Amino acid sequence: MQSLALDTYKIHIGPIAESLAQTLNQQPFSQLFVLVDEHTKKHCWPRIAPVVQQHAPKIIEIASGETHKNLRTCEHIWQQLMAHRAGRDALMLNLGGGVIGDMGGFAASTFKRGMHFIQTPTTLLSQVDASIGGKLGIDFLQVKNSIGLFRNPQAVLVDPEFLDTLPDRELRSGYAEVIKHSLIANARQWKTLLNLTDLRSADWSSIIPASLKIKKEIVEADPFEKGLRKALNFGHTIGHAVEGHALETEAPLLHGEAIAIGMIGETYLSYQQLGLSKEALHQIAAYLLQIYGKPLLEPPHYPAYLHLMGNDKKNEGGKINFSLLSEAGAVSVNQTADASQITAALDFYNAL
Repeated sequence: MQSLALDTYKIHIGPIAESLAQTLNQQPFSQLFVLVDEHTKKHCWPRIAPVVQQHAPKIIEIASGETHKNLRTCEHIWQQLMAHRAGRDALMLNLGGGVIGDMGGFAASTFKRGMHFIQTPTTLLSQVDASIGGKLGIDFLQVKNSIGLFRNPQAVLVDPEFLDTLPDRELRSGYAEVIKHSLIANARQWKTLLNLTDLRSADWSSIIPASLKIKKEIVEADPFEKGLRKALNFGHTIGHAVEGHALETEAPLLHGEAIAIGMIGETYLSYQQLGLSKEALHQIAAYLLQIYGKPLLEPPHYPAYLHLMGNDKKNEGGKINFSLLSEAGAVSVNQTADASQITAALDFYNAL
């Protein structure tokens, strides 16, 4: 069992039975609620049921997927809490990926002005990114995470064995955040990842802690995203816009798939604006294409992408905000680009 200590909570990495039992024994609560979707109820709940059964847990089930990360689903969660007469001293265990963690934490934090919650991430994406740092929220009007707040969990429990339950596509999606962490803060890890092409053979027990360490250090330095923490948005300005638009089509993209597109586009902006070398540009783009393929971005959709980028919560002064690379392992925040520069980045991606 490994642990990373943040200011007010710990991230435990290891077998879920051990970390969950220990955490519940240290946490007083009146009732235990477990938030699941249809997938985690089937594949993940049986792994923790024996540990929590003594607490008479009440399961709240929601539909899986980013399209359900909205106020309507929150209303369902709040209704279930009300029906069971939950108090502020109840505890919510969020068992699932980034959608469950973001929305479960948001619902818990706003119910009766705040009940405690534990994040139990079951996807690679949530294990290395979404469950860490206290950012909670839901999507609104196609804009990801535009309604939310900062509030830390009581603990985060990461078990790499949950990754065995994931389809290959979900595993690849989460891996995009591992790539992002290395590109913004650890050039040595980036060079190591370049040799990884078969994700099923990856040593997640070493990759996950290394990735978490990067995010931990950034979050501790800037808990409310005033400066350095914006580095974590590399690939996300373009990526979130592409993801939000695709959600309204018959071919939605998973988060990591869209962020991979965003990282290629924003690497091009890095080449144009911060002097990132052409060699690094093509190396990064080639590796991302090798892992994720290349869904095309239709030029008629460019105005929609730009509109969504204009609504990004990171923007300041009416300008679209980016975090860009000067080299692999080094990032600069609060960079801006205009519509013509962003369009050129989208064209670069399509031309690969």
